[in-house]
Amino acid sequence: MGEDCYHSQAYHSKITECDMLVGNMGLLPLRTNFKGPASRLPADHEDIIDEALIYFKPNIFFREFEIKGPADRTLIYLTFYIVECLKKLQKSPNKTQATKDLTTLALSQKLPIPGESEFPLNQHYKAPANAQEEETMRAYLQQLRQELGVRLCERCFEPNNEKPIKWWLCFARKRFMDKSLVSPGTIL
Repeated sequence: MGEDCYHSQAYHSKITECDMLVGNMGLLPLRTNFKGPASRLPADHEDIIDEALIYFKPNIFFREFEIKGPADRTLIYLTFYIVECLKKLQKSPNKTQATKDLTTLALSQKLPIPGESEFPLNQHYKAPANAQEEETMRAYLQQLRQELGVRLCERCFEPNNEKPIKWWLCFARKRFMDKSLVSPGTIL
């Protein structure tokens, strides 16, 4: 098949310059009002969360993902997190409850970070070097999760319809790279 009909490689982040790292993940600017260590982008700029949401559906099918830089590590984390969000959204009866559920999930201290034994890709991620970097990483990942939850709810629910869009929820059972952010049986 021609390249236009079939894409056999995963989509990588377009962000190639990364001024700040936390571990070896890119600490990238965001379009957000949530507090955290990421600097703010203007409303008309695309950020790593936009990329994660745009690339989620094609990328979720890949069992392997070549990491090309720090922004890809952030993209991978967000892809794993989107699956966890979709699992929550399956149980949410409406958009209002879904927003609450994703806010609770974003603030959960049970989600593993690089370096913790439960984190699925420790071989590709650096653990925080010290307590200060761990605090920054936790704050950054929480900031990412909060903003992603808001944007995902906007995509998963049609305006004026309280039912989620099935073309998002059907991906809740998929496993990116044949792994998941949270071990099966873990209650969040």
